[in-house]
Amino acid sequence: MIFLTFGTGMGAGLILDRRLYEGTTGMAGEVGHMRLESIGPVGYGKMGSFEGFCSGGGIAQLGVTYCLEYRQQGLYSTLLDVDNVDAKVIAEHAQKGDVLAQRIYREVSHRLGFGLAVLIDILNPDCIVIGSIYQRNEMMMKEDVWHMIHQEALPKAYEGVEIKGAQLGDNLGDIAAISVAAYYKEHEEHEHA
Repeated sequence: MIFLTFGTGMGAGLILDRRLYEGTTGMAGEVGHMRLESIGPVGYGKMGSFEGFCSGGGIAQLGVTYCLEYRQQGLYSTLLDVDNVDAKVIAEHAQKGDVLAQRIYREVSHRLGFGLAVLIDILNPDCIVIGSIYQRNEMMMKEDVWHMIHQEALPKAYEGVEIKGAQLGDNLGDIAAISVAAYYKEHEEHEHA
């Protein structure tokens, strides 16, 4: 199973063979650093990264960039009337039918699908759970995400995978903190046994 945060940043928790996978130096799951394009929003200090395209800050960067282009071209979007364009505002406008906001979320969905295709090909998971922004906008994003997965991943790799939004909502951070503490307590007890 793979869990992706998709909120302020983009990171992953990897459950492989029913155990949390940490990697050799404890850095497994830092998928936000993976470059998807040579140019694009900056996330995790890297232009065009997975986090650059698929995080609240990255979506806001896309919004600012596209709003500037719209102004320069003399086009109108309801986003141009907003003082502080962020991921939540863009999602709200997309759901109300704003073409520019929908374009931004379509691009984000394609990038998410591309990143997931890479993870699916490498790890062949049975389930991918995605939090925060995807969870709140799953209905708007799902079709484009799957389109990219079908285009980019190996059919045998994606045939059994389930992709869904996290169900824990605002309690997710609390539950994750407790789970990590329990994991390390159990890990420590096994080392001293």
